Amino acid sequence: MRRDRINSSIEQLKLLLEQEFARHQPNSKLEKADILEMAVSYLKHSKAFVAAAGPKSLHQDYSEGYSWCLQEAVQFLTLHAASDTQMKLLYHFQRPPAAPAAPAKEPKAPGAAPPPALSAKATAAAAAHQPACGLWRPW
Repeated sequence: MRRDRINSSIEQLKLLLEQEFARHQPNSKLEKADILEMAVSYLKHSKAFVAAAGPKSLHQDYSEGYSWCLQEAVQFLTLHAASDTQMKLLYHFQRPPAAPAAPAKEPKAPGAAPPPALSAKATAAAAAHQPACGLWRPW
């Protein structure tokens, strides 16, 4: 049972790393040790590549998560028939933030994506209905 699991896992590694094997040892029969060594080498290389790319800052992680959430919310809102609350939310999402959420000392990452633009449908729908008063915010 245990030996079968080990052999199955090694076979899966062999299939996953097939291109690497073909490049390094094109016409040789691979032994289990070769497969494991190649997997370890590949993982070390991948780990070094991620470390060289540099860690993301908390602000960048937060911004990416917020952008993704905003895109999902706007997509959901634009799928359904327009209502007063929906228009208020779309209008609110289009307004620029009042103040930056990040500390002033932290520079913006060069690869950071700008906030997502709303779809033309959402923009037109929100522009057609301007709320009379501001939307309440808990912060």
